[in-house]
Amino acid sequence: MLQSLAGSSCVRLVERHRSAWCFGFLVLGYLLYLVFGAVVFSSVELPYEDLLRQELRKLKRRFLEEHECLSEPQLEQFLGRVLEASNYGVSVLSNASGNWNWDFTSALFFASTVLSTTGYGHTVPLSDGGKAFCIIYSVIGIPFTLLFLTAVVQRVTVHVTRRPVLYFHIRWGFSKQVVAIVHAVLLGFVTVSCFFFIPAAVFSVLEDDWNFLESFYFCFISLSTIGLGDYVPGEGYNQKFRELYKIGITCYLLLGLIAMLVVLETFCELHELKKFRKMFYVKKDKDEDQIHIMEHDQLSFSSITEQAAGLKEDQKQNEPFVASQSPPYEDGSANH
Repeated sequence: MLQSLAGSSCVRLVERHRSAWCFGFLVLGYLLYLVFGAVVFSSVELPYEDLLRQELRKLKRRFLEEHECLSEPQLEQFLGRVLEASNYGVSVLSNASGNWNWDFTSALFFASTVLSTTGYGHTVPLSDGGKAFCIIYSVIGIPFTLLFLTAVVQRVTVHVTRRPVLYFHIRWGFSKQVVAIVHAVLLGFVTVSCFFFIPAAVFSVLEDDWNFLESFYFCFISLSTIGLGDYVPGEGYNQKFRELYKIGITCYLLLGLIAMLVVLETFCELHELKKFRKMFYVKKDKDEDQIHIMEHDQLSFSSITEQAAGLKEDQKQNEPFVASQSPPYEDGSANH
């Protein structure tokens, strides 16, 4: 009997703090996922990094052997300066000297990556004034971009998601949850096809050094706003119509980001996902609910009294002669 009472009390305790337990498991799962990613990336990429380091050491040793007049500190100083300039998007290679990083189309592409928080890092401001303006521009522009994207996504979601689901639910009598799931899957498939597979095929043709996997990798890294910067289109020295190409990429990133947000909003509106998310939320206390109800009642009562007072004032204004005519009748009766 004691065991049954203890078991029932434990079950009640778990049910009472179910949201806290779920949140704890969520935090633990996220930390384990981070560790898992670190282990996989380290085990996969570390051997390639070691091979690259060994290759660079061999090239450096061979270069110094062939040029005995050049000392190793001088070579390292030159290479350090070259790498520093490369981090700012300036290359010392002769085949890349014709590409400017701060013409209008490149600056437009840079502004779009800053406001969308993609930030490839291939081009950064060189001057102190440019860095200061980038801070001010981002502080104002990023919230402005979020407002813009929220408004656009809300309008697109109404026409692309909610109305089609309601149409099939009302017109054909299908279950609303089933229609919503099927619609979300189809919308996700169309979005992946139009903004991942097709652009990846286009980039693999336009970019000489990219294969399909690298192009698909660029599309995913860009539209997910990760923006690693290891692949940036339009940076080749023999790129044709570079200005038009940059403008097209800017439009693609903006439209693709809107499409991704619409798909995410569509999936977030699914009933099953809403129930799953509520498992990790903090439940409102009854006292808070009563306070909200009392505040709502007070607001509704005050609005009713204000409306009644307004109606009385309107009646007085519509009948202005009622109060002024009563005293003469009283005076007349007194004289009679």
